[in-house]
Amino acid sequence: MSSITQVVNLVEDKLKILLENYNFLKEENELLYKKIAGLEAQIAKEKQMFNEIEKQYQLLKIAKTIEGSKEDSRETKLKINALIREIDACIAQLSE
Repeated sequence: MSSITQVVNLVEDKLKILLENYNFLKEENELLYKKIAGLEAQIAKEKQMFNEIEKQYQLLKIAKTIEGSKEDSRETKLKINALIREIDACIAQLSE
């Protein structure tokens, strides 16, 4: 009988340790998921900032080319033509 009691006590002790480890890992997992969510939100925010900065850069680039430097006159003409085609496409969609 004594050995059965010892075995049962040993199993109970190991089960307690497993439950403690499970609870610890469960809490740690929840913390990590929260951290992941925060980092994903930060990444989305930084991507949005990047896109805004990229748009500003493109606008500045267009403004500089429209400004009239001689080496950029070809690029300026291409940009203006592209803008005109885009405006024509918008007008065509509106008239439909």
